[in-house]
Amino acid sequence: MTSTSADVLPAGERRSRRILWFMRALAGDPMAVAATIWLLIVVLAIFADASSLLGENRISLKARNLPPFDFGQSWTLWLGADALGRPLLVRLIQAASTTIGIALVTVLTSLIGGTLLGVIAGYFGGIIDNLVMRICDIILGFPTLLVALFGLYLFGPSVGNLIIVLAVTRMPAYIRVARAETLEVRERLFVDAARVFGGGPVWILRNHILPSVAPTMLTLASVNLAMVMLFESGLSYLGLGIQPPAVSWGLMVAQGQGYLSSAWWLGFFPGLAVMLTTMSFNLLANWFRIVNDPSQHWRLVSRRR
Repeated sequence: MTSTSADVLPAGERRSRRILWFMRALAGDPMAVAATIWLLIVVLAIFADASSLLGENRISLKARNLPPFDFGQSWTLWLGADALGRPLLVRLIQAASTTIGIALVTVLTSLIGGTLLGVIAGYFGGIIDNLVMRICDIILGFPTLLVALFGLYLFGPSVGNLIIVLAVTRMPAYIRVARAETLEVRERLFVDAARVFGGGPVWILRNHILPSVAPTMLTLASVNLAMVMLFESGLSYLGLGIQPPAVSWGLMVAQGQGYLSSAWWLGFFPGLAVMLTTMSFNLLANWFRIVNDPSQHWRLVSRRR
């Protein structure tokens, strides 16, 4: 008699079935599908800009403050032009690569650093745990925006400083969650068995603790993407983030603020891009949390019905 259970299938077939299950789960959530489509559009636009498919972002005083939705113009001018006649659509795509790139690097840095520190503190405890947690308490004792403002004012507004400041301020959340997960996982029987059979701390952390903690940390990272984007946009809006000639969505909103009465589209479309992208990240983070929690799978079934 042949068995069809997943644990006896080849690795490739198990992977294919899991991918198919993820796709069906995604198709059962219309909001997650809409969020995925929007993010794919943003990513494709970024790659188009990186491949120089959009041409140069030239200044044209004849198109100064050109209103949007004039489809008789070139497609790059369908969303209008800014105060220097530069196509707003091209600038939105260029700003997307800056804003999302900073968010991804910041979240990846805080995810890796925070997870490692939290896992080490939770597994070993003692002085290491006390030192790491006291540093977290000090960072959390100040508002994130205040720390970012002080750090960028002290070291100067640049992309590198912005990433460092945002990564440091977001890292305590990863440390606390990773530590709490590690404290629970290290008491399980399979970890005790690994110790009995001679597994060292590094081997146990790499093969048992980190794989058990990873799903929770990835869910937290997907939520933090939206938060980091909002922080970056807010700091750029205040003039302490991205500086010209570079461009980000927050900086575009700040530059369009003075034209709200005469050229509303200069601030509206960058703000709309920030709103849609952060909303998409939040929707996908919620879907990812449900998919990775077996006790929540009934929501996926009910949505498909």
